[in-house]
Amino acid sequence: MEQTTTAAGDDILGQGVRTPLGWLTRAVRVPGRERYVLVQAAKATLAATGAWLLATAVLHLPQPFLAPYAAVFLVEATVYRSVRGWAQQVGAVAAGVVLAGVAGQLIPWPAVALGLVVFLGLLAGSWRRFGESGVWVGVTGMLLIAYGTPAVLLGDRLVETALGAAIGAAVNALVYPPLFGQRIAAAAGRLATAMAAFLDTTAGLIRADEPPDDVEDWLGEARELRSLVTAAADAVRQTQEERILNLRRRHPRSGHDHDRRTETLIGLWPPIEQLVGAIRTASQHEETFVLPWPDARAALADLIETLGDVVRAVGTTGHPVDLDHGRELLARLERRLAAPDDGVTAALGLGAMTLPVRHLLERLGRW
Repeated sequence: MEQTTTAAGDDILGQGVRTPLGWLTRAVRVPGRERYVLVQAAKATLAATGAWLLATAVLHLPQPFLAPYAAVFLVEATVYRSVRGWAQQVGAVAAGVVLAGVAGQLIPWPAVALGLVVFLGLLAGSWRRFGESGVWVGVTGMLLIAYGTPAVLLGDRLVETALGAAIGAAVNALVYPPLFGQRIAAAAGRLATAMAAFLDTTAGLIRADEPPDDVEDWLGEARELRSLVTAAADAVRQTQEERILNLRRRHPRSGHDHDRRTETLIGLWPPIEQLVGAIRTASQHEETFVLPWPDARAALADLIETLGDVVRAVGTTGHPVDLDHGRELLARLERRLAAPDDGVTAALGLGAMTLPVRHLLERLGRW
C-alpha cells in the first residue's frame, strides 16, 4: 500500500510539472532550468519593450524594429556573452550599413549592388571576430539595398541596433544576472563518484591471481571516465566565463566553493590514464599477475582502494581527507621494489603501476 501511494504521488508530481501551471509553480518555487527560462524570458521582454519605447518615444526613430530585435538576442546565457555579442552585432551591422552605403553610391544598378553586397558581406562576416553575428554583415547590406533605404537612414539602422543590443546586454547584466554554479557542483559530484568506482574496479583487477578476462569492459569504463573529465573541464570553463562582468559573481550559487575540488579531480586524470596504460600492458604478461609478489600486489590494490575513498571525500565539499594510511602503503611498496627478488618482469610491471599511483597520492595531498 505504501509503495502504491508513493508511486501515485510521483506520478502526480510528474503530471504537475508537465502542465503549464505545474511548470510555472516549479519555476517559482524551485531553482533550476524552469526558473532560468522564466527569468530570461522576462528579461528579454523587458529589454525588447525598453528598446522599443526608447527608440520611438525618446529618439523618434522612424522604423525602430532593429532595436527590440537586437535587445532580445543580447539577453544571453552569460553577461560576458551579452557584452561580447553586443560588440559583435554592432560591428557586423555597422559593416553591413557601410557596405550598403558604398555600393548604393557607386553602383547604379540595384541587382548588381545587391549581389556584390551579399557576396562581400558574407566573406567579411566569416571573420572570426564577428562570431555568430558575422552573417548580419551580408544580411544587413542586402536588406538595405533591397528596400532602397535612403542614405540618411543608414545611420538610424546602426543606432537602432546599437541601442537595442546595449539595452539587452545591460538588462542581462543588471537584472538578476544568470549563475550556473550548480553545473560545476553536479559535474564534480558525477566525476568523483565515477572516479572512485573506477579505482575500486582497478584494485580488483590488480588483486586478482590471474590476468583479467574483462580488460575491454574495464577500458570501456576508463573511456567513460575520460568523458566525465572532459565534461567537468567544460563546466569549469563555462562557470568561469559566467563570472566575468557578473555583479553576482560572489554569490554562493556562483560555484566558487566547488572550484578547487573540481580542478583537483580533473588533475587526477593524467596519472589514472598512466595507470590504465600500465595495467593494460601488464595484462599481456601472465607472470606479472600470477604468484610473484602477491603481497605487493595486495598492498597496491589496498592503496588504490584507499585513494578511491579519498576521491569520494574530495567529491564531498568540506569532507576531511586522510592520506596517512595511503602513505604507509606506498612506503611498503617502495621498500618492496627496492629489493626485487622475484624477477625483473614483475618488478617492471609493479613499478609501472606504482608510479602513477604515487602521483595520484601526491596530487590528492595538495587538496
